[in-house]
Amino acid sequence: MLARLKETYPALGQRNFRYFWFGQCISLIGTWMQATAQQWLVYTLTKSALLLGLLGVAQFGPVMFLSLFAGVFIDRYPKKRLLIFTQINLMLQAFILALLVWSGHVTYWNVFFLAILLGLFNTFDQPTRQAFTPELVERKDLRSAIGLNSAIFNVARMIGPALSAVLMAKYGAGPLFFFNGISFIPVIIGLYLIKTEPHEHKKVRSKVLVEILEGLKYIRQSPPLLSAVLSTLVVGTFVMNFNIIIPLYAAEVLHQDVHGYGFLLSATGAGSFVGAVLVASWAKGNPKLSLLLGSAFIVSVLLIAVEPIRNFPLAAVTFMIIGFFNILFMTTANSTLQINSSEQFRGRVMSVYSFAFLGTTPIGNLFAGSIMEKLGAGIGISICGAVSGLLIMLIVIITLIKQRAPRPTV
Repeated sequence: MLARLKETYPALGQRNFRYFWFGQCISLIGTWMQATAQQWLVYTLTKSALLLGLLGVAQFGPVMFLSLFAGVFIDRYPKKRLLIFTQINLMLQAFILALLVWSGHVTYWNVFFLAILLGLFNTFDQPTRQAFTPELVERKDLRSAIGLNSAIFNVARMIGPALSAVLMAKYGAGPLFFFNGISFIPVIIGLYLIKTEPHEHKKVRSKVLVEILEGLKYIRQSPPLLSAVLSTLVVGTFVMNFNIIIPLYAAEVLHQDVHGYGFLLSATGAGSFVGAVLVASWAKGNPKLSLLLGSAFIVSVLLIAVEPIRNFPLAAVTFMIIGFFNILFMTTANSTLQINSSEQFRGRVMSVYSFAFLGTTPIGNLFAGSIMEKLGAGIGISICGAVSGLLIMLIVIITLIKQRAPRPTV
């Protein structure tokens, strides 16, 4: 049984990856519990789609403005040390939020300021974790590791919201934030146990802006990297607004309370988990461009299809399918970038990925929040899907033109 498991998911056969992976199994549940509690807490405090969107701006604004700079530092310094620093600070942020709720002094602006801090630390944490993965596994097992990381992310995406819905209805948001703080401890311990090759200290010769431009040029000259970044930019801006879409759709269209909101999040996570487990078993071969762009287009169309649905079970099934194709896209984009990046540029490549995936969230949240505030949740979701689908089609057309263009002869 164990041998078959390692054969199907070879990354689990490597000790460093197991330390990191099992720590993330616990921590990500806490992360999703906090995310769910935070969104519902703010919505109950304000009853405003626009203020909920502004919270996304606060949380993901630092990623938008600082992620490219973060990539340079990730390439310069030991990734393990950076991760220990970010995880400790993320833990403290969760504890402060729990204390504010328990004290009875929590306000929208408290949460707003702490969301900025969360975004600041995540600006460095997210791309560092992505770039750290190749140091934990052999290159041949990299696709398996990315799939397994996505799988636990989405298991947590199922468990976290479901637990949040039950616990928050009975005990309030405070315990959920506190549990998230506790959940960082296994990750920090796992990081200390990981043994990696000593970091080679390179003499810094270039300025930060020069290194950023070198990274962008490196991506532009590689067709697989460029396609992955552009499609992630579209999906990250117009599709990945679930923190706005799902609570408003649950409350305004389906007329559900916090339990319905949590169930829709869990349904999305369930579909994502199935997709991630499937991708994790595809340990061999390079990801295909058709899978990358096809899954992005399908998830865009599915968002349009959500608008007329008023039946809760049907809505849950639809979001489950959305989750499946969304994770196919995410893991394919991630694998494409990791496999096609050299070690010298990996930190900068993954920081651009973080910018495309998370850094555009403030724009997407404001777009989704404003449209849904004016036109309603259902129509707003459809517009997000339509814009994404049209832009993905444009990327497909450009890609086909480039592939058919005659190569210059020497």
